[in-house]
Amino acid sequence: MLHPLIADPSATRHVLKKFHLRAVKGLGQNFLIDANVVRQIVEAADICAGDEVLEIGPGIGTLTQGLLEAGARVTAVEVDKKLPAVLNETLAGYENFRLIAGDILKLNVAEIMPRPFKVVANLPYYITTQILLTLLEKNLPVTKIVTMVQREVAERMTAAPGSKIYGALSVAVQLRSEASIAFEVPPKSFLPPPEVTSAVVVCNVRKLFDVDEEFFTRVVRSAFAQRRKTLANSLAGAGFSREKISAALTATGIDGSRRAETLSLAEFAELSTALRQ
Repeated sequence: MLHPLIADPSATRHVLKKFHLRAVKGLGQNFLIDANVVRQIVEAADICAGDEVLEIGPGIGTLTQGLLEAGARVTAVEVDKKLPAVLNETLAGYENFRLIAGDILKLNVAEIMPRPFKVVANLPYYITTQILLTLLEKNLPVTKIVTMVQREVAERMTAAPGSKIYGALSVAVQLRSEASIAFEVPPKSFLPPPEVTSAVVVCNVRKLFDVDEEFFTRVVRSAFAQRRKTLANSLAGAGFSREKISAALTATGIDGSRRAETLSLAEFAELSTALRQ
């Protein structure tokens, strides 16, 4: 086992040098070197001994080690083919660790994680949204998602109706979870330091409205496709008939001249249900 903890600048440099590694920009790699941030993430995830945790992109095992030390049973999925050999050394001795080499978007997560589990991850920024929506939309037995993302994405995930950044991502996340920003992480906490500030978001997964999620997602994305258009025109431009739109707006009491960013989650749920009927 590597000593001291991997979340340390000198320890990280040692691992990178030993295995001839460098951060791959195309994979969004920035190695976490702040042990305090690791502790804060583990605390935000409410990790207890025996918790089943899915980690996406463990890198050299920095956050993974914190989760394992807290007693979690960690299944880590890593797409970089150079890293399994590294993880087998940096996390040697941890019996509660399982590594799966592959792309999380191509794997059957329900098969990998059949029992209730938490997701804890420092997600690559270029593919954050796609991974998040995949986890939330597939009705997996996930109870909590704690993820480090670009601060601007965190703000969009937690945005309230009426704000300029409230959009399809905000609605998609908030339909399926109670999302909040736990804390921010400065660039100096990484090697190499990214050009942006990061933030850790906690999503307590729950289903607030009983809707057809696939149809709901279509309605929301259509409504936000052209933000400057009115709700009625956006939906019509996405292929919904004017007759159905008019009937749905009348049934829900929603003014079609409003714009998508003014609708609450409950209004989107009512609208999608009315449109589907």
